[in-house]
Amino acid sequence: MPDDNLLQVHSIAAYDDNYIWLIADKQSAVVVDPGDAAPVIQYLTEHHLTLTTILITHHHADHIGGVANLLAWCASQGLAKPVVYGPAHEDIAVVTEHLIESDLVSIASPACEFTVLDVPGHTAGHIAFYLNAGQQQHVFCGDTLFATGCGRLFEGTAAQMVNSLNKLKKLPDQTLVHCAHEYTLSNIKFALTVEPQNQELLAWQQTAQTLRQKGVPTVPTTMAHEKSVNPFLRCEESSVIESVKKHQAMKDTHPVTVFAHLRSWKDTFKA
Repeated sequence: MPDDNLLQVHSIAAYDDNYIWLIADKQSAVVVDPGDAAPVIQYLTEHHLTLTTILITHHHADHIGGVANLLAWCASQGLAKPVVYGPAHEDIAVVTEHLIESDLVSIASPACEFTVLDVPGHTAGHIAFYLNAGQQQHVFCGDTLFATGCGRLFEGTAAQMVNSLNKLKKLPDQTLVHCAHEYTLSNIKFALTVEPQNQELLAWQQTAQTLRQKGVPTVPTTMAHEKSVNPFLRCEESSVIESVKKHQAMKDTHPVTVFAHLRSWKDTFKA
């Protein structure tokens, strides 16, 4: 198991609200969902890191748009071509190694091993990467789970997304949740509409606002934190069920039904 004191995880801001995640030791790096090559190249250059591996969670352009340019840049520097891992159930031309549930991605440099989770819903073949780095666990979940929110259902079903979120909920509470967007403040506004009396959520709003005022990312959060403040992980809580009932009549209170109504509500919510 790699020493987590040697392995560092950094967020690289891209576009208006994307985060590209970089996992590195002192010499080499892995990047997750590089939608834009330029900020990654800048970071690699400034920190004298060699890019060995690219991990892709799903096919959307803001997650894969920088891959070709990163490969070209590595070639121009005389570096070995990074391996590009991605979902087997999505057609992504730049992916060279196709992954499904429970696959292991073992990387020599930096020394780390990711376990693949199938988490469809946002897209049909979305995957996540779980990293147990000694004393700290991480999950790189793309657009499936956000801080205090979850991804829209562009290609999958509510049942698929509930199953995917439940899979993530089973990860250790201390797992750091590395999502791909800074949507937190708007997500909190919706969550407070659903659970206005949630004290942890109210406290989180203050913390998140302070972080953003300082220009600091609100992510990663932890899985334990998400289970306490994220309405999409709380579809079996009476407070969430009652709030959804007040917003829209439901035939039943099955978690998938609650989630479907909650997601539909969020899709039209004006912060």
